[in-house]
Amino acid sequence: MEEIQSHSDNYRSSSSSASSPASRVPSSNFFYLRKPGSLRQPISFEDSPEWEDTDVEVRVDEGGDSINIATTPASPSLSKLNSGSLPSPPLPEGAVVARKIAGASVVWKDLTVTIKGKRKYSDKVVKSSNGYALPGTMTVIMGPAKSGKSTLLRAIAGRLHHSAKMYGEVFVNGAKSHMPYGSYGFVERETTLIGSLTVREYLYYSALLQLPGFFCQKKSVVEDAIIAMSLSDYANKLIGGHCYMKGLPRGERRRISIARELVMRPHILFIDEPLYHLDSVSALLMMVTLKKLASMGCTLIFTICQSSTEVFGLFDRICLLSNGNTLFFGETLACLQHFSNAGFPCPIMQSPSDHFLRAINTDFDRIIAMCKNWQDDNGDFSSVNMDTAVAIRTLEATYKSSADAAAVETMILRLTDKEGPLLKTKGKASTATRVAVLTWRSLLIMSRDWKYYWLRLILNMVLTLCIGTVFSSLGHSLSSVVTRVAAIFVFVSFTALLSIAGVPTLLKEIKIYASEESNQHSGVLVFLMGQLLSSIPFLFLISISSSLVFYFLIGLRDEFSLLMYFVLNFFMCLLVNEGLMLVVVSLWRDVFWSILTVASIQVVMMLSAGYFRVRSALPRPVWMYPISYIAFHTYSIQGLLENEYLGTSFAVGQVRTISGFQALGSAYEISTDSSSKWENLLVLFLMAVGYRILVFVLVYFLVRKNKSILSIFRCNQDSRSAR
Repeated sequence: MEEIQSHSDNYRSSSSSASSPASRVPSSNFFYLRKPGSLRQPISFEDSPEWEDTDVEVRVDEGGDSINIATTPASPSLSKLNSGSLPSPPLPEGAVVARKIAGASVVWKDLTVTIKGKRKYSDKVVKSSNGYALPGTMTVIMGPAKSGKSTLLRAIAGRLHHSAKMYGEVFVNGAKSHMPYGSYGFVERETTLIGSLTVREYLYYSALLQLPGFFCQKKSVVEDAIIAMSLSDYANKLIGGHCYMKGLPRGERRRISIARELVMRPHILFIDEPLYHLDSVSALLMMVTLKKLASMGCTLIFTICQSSTEVFGLFDRICLLSNGNTLFFGETLACLQHFSNAGFPCPIMQSPSDHFLRAINTDFDRIIAMCKNWQDDNGDFSSVNMDTAVAIRTLEATYKSSADAAAVETMILRLTDKEGPLLKTKGKASTATRVAVLTWRSLLIMSRDWKYYWLRLILNMVLTLCIGTVFSSLGHSLSSVVTRVAAIFVFVSFTALLSIAGVPTLLKEIKIYASEESNQHSGVLVFLMGQLLSSIPFLFLISISSSLVFYFLIGLRDEFSLLMYFVLNFFMCLLVNEGLMLVVVSLWRDVFWSILTVASIQVVMMLSAGYFRVRSALPRPVWMYPISYIAFHTYSIQGLLENEYLGTSFAVGQVRTISGFQALGSAYEISTDSSSKWENLLVLFLMAVGYRILVFVLVYFLVRKNKSILSIFRCNQDSRSAR
């Protein structure tokens, strides 16, 4: 204690005398200070809801797309703004006001989170945290990096990975119950948006994926979300821009990701770092918007690293963490008094959040060590001459014995003493509806994304024209057989290789699915069905346009049935290749490695396809078994050659004739069975189905594994910091 007291006195003496609340009457211009005479008062209980005075009735209309709320008059303090906060900007006359939201109280008691080490659950990321959040208020979990903020937020929301273990209790409206689907929203730190859609379209399709009922019933919900997040001016603008037009800024994109969760009208909204990568102006606009959302009745809980003075004034309550320890929980204004009581008063001209993080961020110790022998114009670096480890211990000890900690415990007892209304699920859209929505949305994206779809179509046409002109005017003589085989091989192999241009698009679709699946907006089967159905028209357009150009430039047999088989065979080849790329993209989740892997696989398959060396002459280990049998080039080329040469004959001299099978000779091995080409087509179909099944397994496990790895990585960072 003597060490703590000496460091505390040292810091108090190093600060300006004017910065101490005891030595100067706070100016009214600094809204984050309480009035004189009230500095030592604990937080008030007047914000606590009384269930006997508030009867919340949540009724879902037929179709489940809207919520009607009937409430008896409750304490007006439930939705009031912090008396010291900046007011939200007034709405203009005639503006549409979004509907009220029925919030819910959230309480966490003795919450401890541990992660699994090599042998057992040992590393504590969050240690015995207590706190609560009330309807109509903003509760912020603040602390330096790796302090356990995101882990605590996920623990309260019930979104911890199975490798993390939670101890303690979480109450919602006074009851220990799991929050059902639709009753809460969770916004990740980084959300993948669809740049080819406008803001209104993106939110509309999100509503169709989440809510049951008819399409037309979702429009009002989407408009409410747009108004709530102040996106009216951007509603009809593309998120990612178009051609030379820039996309929306980071602030608007962040508000779109929050609006996506608002279409469900959740009672509780969890946001991980709402100010992530935002400048000061965008951050203030974001917090004013969230303050307006809280005033509608929603319960907001979010994490934050640091904020400006203006943003800090908008918070209702703050949970201050460092190394997993709770250093303070209560009203934001009381936090300043808590630091002053512990011997670390906030200087008048310094932001409160900067001061808090300066005191509890252990990374500053390295700066102190680095600056020990340096001097500035005023002498040594006395302003950073505080041991953060001592400060953390002092603040923690002061808080545990303070009236604020006792007030929090009393409030938790009051909130958990009587159960309030239980949150109910709002239903989900049917699987068929989700498949239809994803299919239509993907088709719309394809029609607008010229870079990866229309450009790919143009490249295929250009490549086909090049191949067709190089191998044009072959004729139907016996001498043209080998050259015709080469033309078909080049056409199938090079067009399949050119499909690598679609890898970035497939990777983007996987990321969008992962973002939507995390909040149960989509599923693996729904995603794969929608992706397949939407890709079929595009692949068929490529196959029929390329096949027609190649077929007639080369001069293949002039029969309609043979032409249709050629188109169908090439279409199945593209479909199999698309499935192969999906498998690789699902494994790597990286553009560079995915393109490199697909190109390598394509080259290996081309080598074993039977053109450079007939299959029977290939080395049996590896090249013949299994590569030549899993290469789709083999079955596509063999089927096309059987389609062209079976049933034909070539004159040798004036007397003798040979069949098309014999004419191929050593150029390529085909079957003499007339139904063999259909067997090859069936094999291609089964390979397409097999690749999709493999993608289903990979996406189902690997996407969840990647999310788990990210969650574990953050927990490990928090645990290392805690140690």
